Amino acid sequence: MARARLSVRKIKEILRLRVGEKRTLREVASSVGVSPSMVHSCVVRARAHEVDWLAAQSMDDETLEKKLYGDGGKFKVGAKAIPDVKEIHKQLRRKGVTLYLLWQEYKAAHQADGYQYTQFCEHYRQYRAQLDVVFHQEHTAGEKLFVDWSEDGIPITDRLTGEVKMAPLFVAVLGASNYTFVKVAESKNLWNWIRCHIAAFEFFGGIPEIVVPDNTKTAVTKACNYEPDINPTYHEMVRHYGTAVIPARPRKPRDKAKVETGVLLAQRWIIAALRNHTFFTIGEAAQAVARKVTEMNLRRFQKLDSSRLELFEQLDKPALSPLPEDRYEYADWSKAKVNVDYHIAVDKHYYSVPYKYVQKTVEARFTGATVEIFFKGRRITSHERSYKKWGYSTKEKHMPEKHRKYLKWNPSRISSWADKVGPHTKLLVQKIMDSKPHPELGYKACLGVLRLSNSYDRERLEAACRRALDLNSASYKTVKSTLKYNLENKQLPQNEKPRRVIEHENVRGADYYN
Repeated sequence: MARARLSVRKIKEILRLRVGEKRTLREVASSVGVSPSMVHSCVVRARAHEVDWLAAQSMDDETLEKKLYGDGGKFKVGAKAIPDVKEIHKQLRRKGVTLYLLWQEYKAAHQADGYQYTQFCEHYRQYRAQLDVVFHQEHTAGEKLFVDWSEDGIPITDRLTGEVKMAPLFVAVLGASNYTFVKVAESKNLWNWIRCHIAAFEFFGGIPEIVVPDNTKTAVTKACNYEPDINPTYHEMVRHYGTAVIPARPRKPRDKAKVETGVLLAQRWIIAALRNHTFFTIGEAAQAVARKVTEMNLRRFQKLDSSRLELFEQLDKPALSPLPEDRYEYADWSKAKVNVDYHIAVDKHYYSVPYKYVQKTVEARFTGATVEIFFKGRRITSHERSYKKWGYSTKEKHMPEKHRKYLKWNPSRISSWADKVGPHTKLLVQKIMDSKPHPELGYKACLGVLRLSNSYDRERLEAACRRALDLNSASYKTVKSTLKYNLENKQLPQNEKPRRVIEHENVRGADYYN
């Protein structure tokens, strides 16, 4: 079975971490969610095609994909074929199956690039030695920051109704020193998740090499042991701060034991300690929690003659990377398919894109002030953010030529053209525009009436408009029908009074049946 091709976003992340920041193969593999061999293969392929991190960063997704895979997959990396140790372990449970038999089958499938028997066995022994082994994790200073939500929270009481809502706690723990940051949040949504990370980085005064979150939906859109998908907003935020995300494996609490302990301490030393206090606002709770966090970081360990703060000053603080000059500006991301009217919906508002992208799937990045729209990693347009529900933001240059000509029309210009035909024609088109919620919705009918002058004399058109007004039926269909059947000069019967028109969306009128 052929190996699945990496997405362009993951290729760029591999090149950023491996080539740009010189991270190890295993660190990059864990961050991106692929095997170390796939990371190596990606880097070798990029070097063979003379693509470094700076070049990849300047390319859009389509260009980079053609550059690396334009050879139709004929490019081969000169690495050995890694044995599938998990399948080997599974097959060895069968009666009569030996390592030598499995090696012979492996070697037959990989004659040119397969390992010899000794190395084949060594790969399997290394894998077997790691099964169900509990080991003490030695954390390097400034390397990892473990983050998670606390299951419990701080109760916030409404002064007026007495209703109590739980405010969750965000907990962040540095691996080497156990220095802990805790923040009260309004909810566990993505906006609070990003805001708490920014506050944690600023609290520590620097950036760790790796952030290790749980598989919460705010961090990981698709949980997987081997290839988790990071939320686009979260991914953009960590890139802004120059760090990497390595999510903990699902149902593997050992991967984030530090923050599990931090959450437990927050429950005991913060939530339990404040259980008898009544808080009416998030701000009040935040001040009380901040005092408890300071006490917790100053408290000395039972088996070490030091506190979290002292270890932080000695170990983690000197090793952290400096904060960037600008704080990350929060942005949401969404995918949308361009409608036939060359607009997409972003947060209940419609924004235009160039009409050639109709039926294409694009990505929208929207902040509080702007909306940027991308196609295959390349920005194709941007708009000023609008908060008018279901309104339209349209750029003329995005329209096809046949749609642009309607922008030249306005009520005064249409009335001026109609006045050249006659006063009754002018009054009729004015009535058509006034009958619509917006004048623009009547442009098409008005232009239809005025273009009848191309097929009929202006005197006849003026007379037909007068008759339509007498009948209280100001519409394009009435005028056209009158001219078609030569009724424009026919007098209305004396006993026939102009009929009263009932305007309602469900009433079609007599013209519908002509």
